[in-house]
Amino acid sequence: MLTKSHPQRIALHNEIHARPPEAMQVPLALSHIVMAGGTEDREASRAHLADLLRDHHLPLPDADSTHLRMDVGAFRLRWELHTEFVTWTFSRPYDAQGFGDRDPDTALDAVPEDWLAGLPGQCLASLHLWVLPAKAVTGASLARNVLHEDTLVASTVAEGLGEVYTDFALHPDGFSRMVLLTGSVTHRRLGRLVQRLLEIDTYRMAALLGLPAAREAASVLAYAERELAELAGAIRNAGRHEEPQLLDRLTKLAGQVESQYAATHSRFSASSAYFELVDRRIADIGEARLGTLQTIGEFMDRRLSPARATCEWATRRQDALSQRVSRISNLLRTRVEIEQQQSSQALLAAMNTRQGLQLKLQATVEGLSVAAITYYIVGLVSYLAKGAHAIGWPWSAESTAACAIPVVALAVWWSLRRLHSRVFGD
Repeated sequence: MLTKSHPQRIALHNEIHARPPEAMQVPLALSHIVMAGGTEDREASRAHLADLLRDHHLPLPDADSTHLRMDVGAFRLRWELHTEFVTWTFSRPYDAQGFGDRDPDTALDAVPEDWLAGLPGQCLASLHLWVLPAKAVTGASLARNVLHEDTLVASTVAEGLGEVYTDFALHPDGFSRMVLLTGSVTHRRLGRLVQRLLEIDTYRMAALLGLPAAREAASVLAYAERELAELAGAIRNAGRHEEPQLLDRLTKLAGQVESQYAATHSRFSASSAYFELVDRRIADIGEARLGTLQTIGEFMDRRLSPARATCEWATRRQDALSQRVSRISNLLRTRVEIEQQQSSQALLAAMNTRQGLQLKLQATVEGLSVAAITYYIVGLVSYLAKGAHAIGWPWSAESTAACAIPVVALAVWWSLRRLHSRVFGD
């Protein structure tokens, strides 16, 4: 038996079973609400959920729960905590008789209004979904009293075992609407199908959060591109004294571009992931064309493609601009470095010239030094010759000094050259 397990083993193992679909029976009314918000709003949703459960004397969620399903009296509640939003799904049995003859009742009719009005966060998406038997309603009655006929979208789903109708429009209550007509679909498969339909609407709205950011980024990118073009032209014609100011402008522009990139990159990445989830959920429902109506996949492809392209274009534009700024910055820095090297070479050449002059001056001084040293040494020889003449030195002091001059001068010169060679040799 294993004695040691990874601390995250159980959590990772159970992740595959997170948020499983529920088995469902028709007829059924569902209301799905997506509340977006920050960490405080998402944590407040857990406390808000606890208030509802406490009022109905039901078990409260623990501090780490991210998903809960519970029967709450007249309705059933499904609560899910996601990274950027919280989803609330309310469902209850529905009387399908007369559906389509009037504005239908919803699952929210059974939810306490005061509690519902206090949901933390901001509503990002809201949807009423009715799951009915296939023969409970006709398409004509749906278009007359439930959905808008001019924007009606429909398709068969689950390999032809069901039909789904929607108009992707906000109705007077602020909710969009969808109707699912099912035949011989098993309860579990029906639960998966309903969950996929709800997720299509949820992820569609979450994906579109990147569109305002892309539009806002467009103006910043346009200014940055103009500024970069001006800088590129100025760098081409700039003199040496103008380069520090250009480098300062370019550095500020690079900081602005990178700041804007950091502020929007996570949003664009999340939108890209949500767009992919929408595509996968549409593929999961196995839809096919119903009559002459648009399918959900066709509608999404036509209506979401511009928004998706805008977000992707903004991402590519940011990357391209960042690379261009980096290239021009490197080019300008290289130019400045080359000019600095040229200045350094000129300075070294001037130093070499001055050193050569110093050496020549030193050689001149060395000649004077030989004469001076010879003069003093010959003077000493003259004094010695005077003293030596008194004790029998045959030459006079003047003759001795005259004869000593070449010898002393040659010896001094040779000594200085030897010292000079030893110093420079070392």
